[in-house]
Amino acid sequence: MGNRIHPQGEIARIFAEFLEVAVTSVIFLKGVYANGAFERRRYMNVVVHKARHPQLNDYIHSVVSGLQPLITKGLVDRVGVIFFNDENITIERFVFKINVNQTYSCKVEQENLEFSLRSFFIKLPLSEPVTKALPRCCRWEIIGYFLNLPDANSLGKDAEKWIPIDAKQWQQPPLITPIKSMSSDPLSLHLYVEHPRLSEPQS
Repeated sequence: MGNRIHPQGEIARIFAEFLEVAVTSVIFLKGVYANGAFERRRYMNVVVHKARHPQLNDYIHSVVSGLQPLITKGLVDRVGVIFFNDENITIERFVFKINVNQTYSCKVEQENLEFSLRSFFIKLPLSEPVTKALPRCCRWEIIGYFLNLPDANSLGKDAEKWIPIDAKQWQQPPLITPIKSMSSDPLSLHLYVEHPRLSEPQS
């Protein structure tokens, strides 16, 4: 019994694996890199794209791995893939809003959870018409939004990895376009895109 994985840990593990592939799918969708920078793979019985460049894979993996223990504890509210222009202003956000049920105590049925998550890979490519074309000079990063600040006493070095962002924030509530949602006893997930309003100051 001592080696038994708590349901929240198993949910977070499955979601983290999904999130790595989903982030890569967003980057491919946005055309940040040439199509040749990716290769086709099959995941959850759906064709997805995996980055060929080791540094890109390592960045996505390290960020998601750092989030995983925080997701397990229910501290993470959202994970965003954020695109910035050359003035460090956010121009588009893909947001994964998550809720790991902290009271869920049953066995996690991985096949059922993966079946629900699989639908996001089917829906994501269809969302391109509602996204914005990116400027030539842009950058992106993965950002975690926390319900509570990570506690170094309970998480140790995992908490020390996270620092406040210095990007310029929108002054008005964003325009939100839903892409896909799922709700189950162990996990709820909503994927949507955020854009600045037309009246948003540009500097």
